[in-house]
Amino acid sequence: MTVPEDFKTRLKIAKSKIKKDISDDKEKRGSFMGNAFKLGTELVAAVIVGTIIGFIFDSWFDTKPWLIIIFFFLGAAAGMLNVIRAANRMQKEK
Repeated sequence: MTVPEDFKTRLKIAKSKIKKDISDDKEKRGSFMGNAFKLGTELVAAVIVGTIIGFIFDSWFDTKPWLIIIFFFLGAAAGMLNVIRAANRMQKEK
């Protein structure tokens, strides 16, 4: 091979490696963002569900605002527990 052809071959190999690295980085970034949104959604959903359940029980038993407060904190605790479990699962997968 001549020097220019050898250089062109090396250049093509280097470009293909760079393109592969860039595509891998984009996939990882998307995966991280998806996991972050999943964890945030799980926490918020648990708090909202707990608060709604507390509101319903308060209207049934006429104990406002005590059951709302209790179920808000129960929902927050359940949400944190779900986030910890999901994060542990994600960590084991990698």
